[in-house]
Amino acid sequence: MKGLRIPYLNTIDRYIIGKYLSTFLFTMAIFTVVAVVFDISERLDDFMKHEAPLSKIVFEYYAGFVPFYLNMLSPLINFIAVIFFTAKMADQTEIVPILSGGMSFNRFIRPYMVAASVIFVLNFVFSVYIIPRTNKLKVGFERIYVKPVTNNSKSSTHMQIDDDSYVYIDNFDNNRKVGYHFTLEKFDEGEMTEKLMADRITWDSVKNNWRIENYTIRIIDSLKEEMIKGSSLDTVLDMTPRDFEVYDNIFTAMNMNELNARIEKEEVRGTGMMTDLLLEKYKRFVTPLAAYVLTIMGVALSSKKVRGGIGLSLGIGIALSFTYIVFIQFATMFSLKGGLAPLIAVFIPNVIFGLLAVYLLYKAPK
Repeated sequence: MKGLRIPYLNTIDRYIIGKYLSTFLFTMAIFTVVAVVFDISERLDDFMKHEAPLSKIVFEYYAGFVPFYLNMLSPLINFIAVIFFTAKMADQTEIVPILSGGMSFNRFIRPYMVAASVIFVLNFVFSVYIIPRTNKLKVGFERIYVKPVTNNSKSSTHMQIDDDSYVYIDNFDNNRKVGYHFTLEKFDEGEMTEKLMADRITWDSVKNNWRIENYTIRIIDSLKEEMIKGSSLDTVLDMTPRDFEVYDNIFTAMNMNELNARIEKEEVRGTGMMTDLLLEKYKRFVTPLAAYVLTIMGVALSSKKVRGGIGLSLGIGIALSFTYIVFIQFATMFSLKGGLAPLIAVFIPNVIFGLLAVYLLYKAPK
């Protein structure tokens, strides 16, 4: 058995795919080493100050750090890899004989798209299934050993917990799982039927319910009102302490089930986090498409031999890669601050650079 042979891929195709993927992996390895070295130099004081165990640094922090940043920089790494090895092929006059031998330029791109599909699948699997799990390790480590949360409380929280019930908590301490100055209002066809006010509300992690302390319940029945007071009351509400967490990157550490459940609750509650949630969800599905867009652009830019050698093509590639990342950040900010729909914001960079890729492909020498 001489090895796997895909019928519609010839020797040249397999050569290009091998070059593409090996250059991509090599570039990714370089970025990994550089990113880890720079991060260690920046975080070393924090690790020592908070006495972080070496095992946790390696198997929690960097087990989350490396996949997260490599996935985020994957479009840049992918683009640079395509530019580098394609420009090198052009500089060594390998592309001209291929095209002169009767292969069309569109046919020449086929192995690039096969390799881009491999990278797309890897990015998709990592974005949707793996990185949320590794981010959970990284975020948990950072909360203890990098940026310990000294004031993990959330103030003035208004929340709708179902179609007819509204909650207000003046201050919630997530370290103690205690909320202060709690109010629960219930409505029926727009009319308030019950209002509960309490000094504080505490989460019971054993019973998975809430204990309300020093409460007053005002029951309204048409023109009649009744006041009930008590010292403590156990109750079940459609909310948990996680709904009041305030640390950074909380949504990136949620798997798809948790993210979808949070989105469903946010549709009812309206706490102002819907845009962040939708951006996180859509990015996981849309960002991997950059593998195709940047591959086409990279081939179109670097397939012609130029006087400047591969340095000129590589410089243009790096500049365009960073421009792509800047577009992503701008689109995200317009969505968060300017009201741009999250789905449109996520697609904008790929659409703009996709059109540019088609134009460059049209202009590329064939």
